[in-house]
Amino acid sequence: MSLRHAIPTFGPTSGPTFGAARRPLCAITLIDRRTGRPHRVNGAPLVALSRDPDHAATELLSGRDPRLWDARIQPLPGDARI
Repeated sequence: MSLRHAIPTFGPTSGPTFGAARRPLCAITLIDRRTGRPHRVNGAPLVALSRDPDHAATELLSGRDPRLWDARIQPLPGDARI
């Protein structure tokens, strides 16, 4: 058994899993449709990292006017693992 299969991973609702294939890590950015640019907080773009990007995008857009806001999902390249 490799070390990768011995380390538990945690999903948003599934709890720990052992040896299961992990989803790729994605960056989810909140986009202002009026400008086409990322929303910034204190000068830094608002970006969330998630292995469940659809759920993360839904959370970022929660309570926001969909005519004004969008979420951009970008898979991180290579074996970017956090």
